[in-house]
Amino acid sequence: MPSTKILEQKKQAVAELTEKLKGAVAGVVVDYKGINVADDTKLRKELREAGVEYCVVKNTMLRFAAKEVGYEALDSVLEGTTAIAISSEDQVAAAKILTKFAEGSNGKFVVKAGFVDGGVIDAAKVAELGKLPNKEALLSMLCSALQGNLRGLAVAINAIAEKNGEGAEAAPAEAAAE
Repeated sequence: MPSTKILEQKKQAVAELTEKLKGAVAGVVVDYKGINVADDTKLRKELREAGVEYCVVKNTMLRFAAKEVGYEALDSVLEGTTAIAISSEDQVAAAKILTKFAEGSNGKFVVKAGFVDGGVIDAAKVAELGKLPNKEALLSMLCSALQGNLRGLAVAINAIAEKNGEGAEAAPAEAAAE
């Protein structure tokens, strides 16, 4: 039986992890065994620059925190070495970086599962999520699509106004001629 002090430290760690999960819009759980220090440092730097928090966690503590948040479906992947990347702003950043890294690791670094917008997703869905453009690119695509539609609408309205304007000018001129 662990001492009271150690038990309290573990409870505190679970509470902190639970708060991080509650504040996250997305996260990815990975198996990091076989990764060397240089690659790990490079990965952590890339994640940090993208605003993603990455840390190694004990499976038991993550299991308790996930249960508190409603991510019980993560239990099935919580075996072996586990790390989690949590993003509080961008839904695709962690998935994009970690799936790209996993593809280049020759099976040493494996994406186990993830969560996004309150639901747990499997590794295949994380890979799909990682292929999506980031939030700024999606907004840019939306603005471009809207701008094209608005431009077409403006041209159509202008054409109608010009047509009606010519008809309105011609009518008074005809009335004056009579």
